[in-house]
Amino acid sequence: MKRLAILASGSGSNAEKIMAHFRHSDKAEIALIASNKSDAYVLERAKKFDVPTFTFSKKEMDAGVLLEKLQEEKIDWVILAGFLLKIPVELTRAFPDRMLNIHPALLPKYGGKGMYGAHVHEAVKAAGEKETGITIHLVNENYDEGKIVFQASTAIDELDNPDSIAAKVHELEHKYFPQVIEELLLKQEDQ
Repeated sequence: MKRLAILASGSGSNAEKIMAHFRHSDKAEIALIASNKSDAYVLERAKKFDVPTFTFSKKEMDAGVLLEKLQEEKIDWVILAGFLLKIPVELTRAFPDRMLNIHPALLPKYGGKGMYGAHVHEAVKAAGEKETGITIHLVNENYDEGKIVFQASTAIDELDNPDSIAAKVHELEHKYFPQVIEELLLKQEDQ
C-alpha cells in the first residue's frame, strides 16, 4: 500500500476530498497532512479522518526538516493541495515523478510565482478568457513547470466574476484530483 503525504497551507478542501477518496482504499493511505501554517484549517480536517499532522516553518523546510519527516514516515508520494511555498530542490529530488500539484488554471497560462488562489481567478477574468480550469502536474524545481498529467476546463461567461470562477474551478478540483492521483498510483504499479 502506497503512503501519501498531503502538503497544504490553507483550508484544505482538496485535501479533505483526497482523504475521503482513499479512506477505505487498498491501494493507498493518507499517512500525513503537513502544513507550513499552524492555524491552517486543513489540520482540523485531518482530525476527522484520524490522519496525523505535522507543521513546520519555511526555514525548517529549507533546512530539511520536512524531508526528514517524510522519509521517517516512509512516504511514497507527496501531494500538494493548496501549498503555497516553493518546494526546495532537495525535496523534489527525493520524490522524482512522485510529487504532484494541482493548479487552478490551464497551465502554462497563469502560472508561476504569485499565481495562486484568487490572484489566478482575477487574472483570468481581467484577461477576458472564455475558459479556465485545472492543471495537475508533477513538481520540479520551478513553480508550475513540471510535466502536465491532466487538465480539465470550464467555460467562463461575461457574468462570471473571480468568485464564481473560483467556484467552478473548485468543482473541477474536487471531482478530478483524487481520481487522477489514484490513476497515477495504478499506472506506477503496472510499470
